[in-house]
Amino acid sequence: MVDASDRTLPRLVRNTLPLALDVAIEVAKLNGVCIRPVELRRLDTHTGQSEPFDVPCGATQEAKCPPCAKRNRQLRMAQCREGWHLEAEPIAEPNPSTEDQQWLIEFRADVQAKRDEAERDGEEVTDWDQAIAGIDAEINAAGMRGNVLGGRMAPKRSRSTRRRQDAPDLPKRAKQDTTIGRTFNAPDGRVYRPSLFVTLTLPSYGRIRSGQGVPVDPSTYDYAAAARDALHFSKLVDRFVQNLRRVAGYDVQYFATVEPQKRFAPHLHMAIRGTLPRAEIKAIAAATYHQVWWPSVDEVRFDGDHLPIWAERADLEDGIAYPDGQSGDYLDPTTGELLATWDEALDQLDTDETAEPLHVLRFGAQVDVQGIVAGSPDAHKRIGYLTKYLTKSLGDTLDADDRVRRDHAARMVEALRYEPCSPTCANWLRYGVQPKGAKAGMMPGRCKGKAHKPEHLGYAGRRVLVSRKWSNKTLREHKQDRRAWVLDMLGLPDETVTDSHRYLWRPVSTKDPTRTPLAKRLLRGVANRHRTRARLAELQARADGRPIEDLSATAGLEVAA
Repeated sequence: MVDASDRTLPRLVRNTLPLALDVAIEVAKLNGVCIRPVELRRLDTHTGQSEPFDVPCGATQEAKCPPCAKRNRQLRMAQCREGWHLEAEPIAEPNPSTEDQQWLIEFRADVQAKRDEAERDGEEVTDWDQAIAGIDAEINAAGMRGNVLGGRMAPKRSRSTRRRQDAPDLPKRAKQDTTIGRTFNAPDGRVYRPSLFVTLTLPSYGRIRSGQGVPVDPSTYDYAAAARDALHFSKLVDRFVQNLRRVAGYDVQYFATVEPQKRFAPHLHMAIRGTLPRAEIKAIAAATYHQVWWPSVDEVRFDGDHLPIWAERADLEDGIAYPDGQSGDYLDPTTGELLATWDEALDQLDTDETAEPLHVLRFGAQVDVQGIVAGSPDAHKRIGYLTKYLTKSLGDTLDADDRVRRDHAARMVEALRYEPCSPTCANWLRYGVQPKGAKAGMMPGRCKGKAHKPEHLGYAGRRVLVSRKWSNKTLREHKQDRRAWVLDMLGLPDETVTDSHRYLWRPVSTKDPTRTPLAKRLLRGVANRHRTRARLAELQARADGRPIEDLSATAGLEVAA
């Protein structure tokens, strides 16, 4: 073994020795300890004692923190497993209202009536609005969800819901108030409650090389369609779920993940509670489409150095009606003409009876449907497959050493560069439309939206899609369940639950001179993990009736908050 403290060693030999901090990081990874812990200080208000605690960073990407990404993946697996084959409805009935809650609603009604009366009389209503906002906050603090007046205040813009003539019709079943699928009785008396595992893909954009996912001829590959499909893929999934529930006749629940194919197109894996005939699932996928009713981008009006000019409101003539929330507007650099706002562009689109949608999305012909039985090895395998790529970004499938795939990704990113990703995208200026909520400094081709980043390849939606009644728990509640199990196994109290007002938590600033160095925090985390594992091994040995070895190392066991 080479002694690194030996100063007589040649520099070449010393440079080959690993850094101690790098080894500490690797050891932390091997022990499942977060390599980017956030240091907090906990102040006990009863004793005045302050203690440091390291909280995991919670990263979901393996490139940032492998241990945290692995824990998040395991949490998603538990969420998927718990809700897939339920035998009872996961619905909690709301608690009856209390007298205090009813009084608050009555008080809110009286204040609203006085506010409306003042508005009718032409009086100032700012004070009334502030009072109503305070009452609404008290209503939520009293244990009531939502808002008294509902969610949407402004009318929703909508177009005709008549189905396209080129889309097949779908059957409809009478709606049943249930989220659980059918059961089947076997001749031996056993009852089976099967579910489905469905994979949906996007259509072809051109021939690709088998195994590589790159176009045979890039000049004929439809990158524009691929870019738009990726941008709006989440909306297509929403339409599929709507159609699925109409055909199934019950409130279908699902756990789905979005992953990249080798050709960089997103596709969907979906665990569905309950079962339907495979032919119906494929028919639903074939009949599902999504129309993007956005202004046309066929004509490029501004490009290169010829770009719209931003003008503050104070610099423009009086009498111009400005959209709310904007401090100015964009003008044509040649004529000085005010560019159409986002709402104006949509109004013009609504009045044009000959208008066509900007883009129409459909699923591809490849639809895979598999039946899954609860508790079977195949069910466990599919749960692992659903969450397999959650620790990687959509762009992680790119092989940095493969020039052909790098070029394919570069062409995809270029196709996305000037494609509008949302109503607020700066690329709308290129086509003569002001983005929604326009502000100074916007330039086409430089949108900072998630969809334009190479690692996302056009898809800006959520990677995990879970229906509301899947397990009747949020991801945070699933995490608390796992934490409570560990504390119960270790015989430790959960102080955050027993006395939530006793402790004050404060993050430690990176500029704090008393902040614990990263290396020491990593060592602290590894030591805590060793003690925890030793304690669990002791409990397992006792449960199995095996002799317990010396466990003095478990003294001073700590569990991070």
